[in-house]
Amino acid sequence: MIYTVTLNPAVDKQITVPTVSLGTVLRASAVQSDPGGKGFNVSRALKMQDVPSCALGFVGGATGDFLVTALEELGIKTDFVRVAEPTRTNVSVVSETEGPHLKVNEAGPTIDANALDLFLSKVRDLAQAGDWWVLAGSLPPGVPTDIYTNLTAVLSDAGANVVVDTSGSALKSCIDAKPALIKPNHHEAAALLERSIDTLSDAAEAALQLHNGGIPYVVISMGAEGAVLATNGVAHIAEAPEIVERNPIGAGDSMVAGLVNKLSAQLPAADALAWGIATGAMSASLDGTAFGSSMQIAELVKQVELEHYGEE
Repeated sequence: MIYTVTLNPAVDKQITVPTVSLGTVLRASAVQSDPGGKGFNVSRALKMQDVPSCALGFVGGATGDFLVTALEELGIKTDFVRVAEPTRTNVSVVSETEGPHLKVNEAGPTIDANALDLFLSKVRDLAQAGDWWVLAGSLPPGVPTDIYTNLTAVLSDAGANVVVDTSGSALKSCIDAKPALIKPNHHEAAALLERSIDTLSDAAEAALQLHNGGIPYVVISMGAEGAVLATNGVAHIAEAPEIVERNPIGAGDSMVAGLVNKLSAQLPAADALAWGIATGAMSASLDGTAFGSSMQIAELVKQVELEHYGEE
């Protein structure tokens, strides 16, 4: 089973305008609302690939009700802890043609100690060997920064595979807990290692450095340039396929879904990386926070070029 954990979910609202311009009144040509948050995005992307998952996290208020209904209508199983304050709304403004976009994220509801204890108890009850858990996204107010470290330790002790996709202090604090996979972007990895990462070769060296520290799979993404995956002493380098970008929001989460899909099916790491990067690119080419089908991804993966850095 694959579980996705979204501690600070959101309703993602996309407003489409003719062009994004500051200091003027923009008139929307379309408005779309989707269940948002990195873990939710992973569950939605997995569903489009016919892979089941269960979404966990905190929800509250009318926006929380929207998330529950929207995910269940998509056929995604949920198991949430309810909180008093409403779930946040994140707003993105995108142009009808290629160009800049804006994204504004709310902080999210404050999680009290009781709700946090209920959630941790739920995770302990569900944890089983062989399952995959995706811990993704920012932390809401009230949740300690070492929550991913604690969750990684609990799940790893149960024999589960833990994927951590977060940044800053939350990522740094969980490195010692040795999750199965981390996926920082090149900016996050550079900050973590205090080194510059400007090319895919730089990313390969950085991924190997983190991998050699005891993390089985290290993925570093570089947006439209591509990504690398280090495992078993080798860094696999994938250049991203060319697409017409519509909305990059959620593309990184799609990539995680593609990776987990294939790694949980025990495919070779290079194949999992190719599928993951094609999954992310497919998502970025679609309107809203949307995700491609397995058929669409399979066509796009044909364009992914792979190289290898290190000894095989």
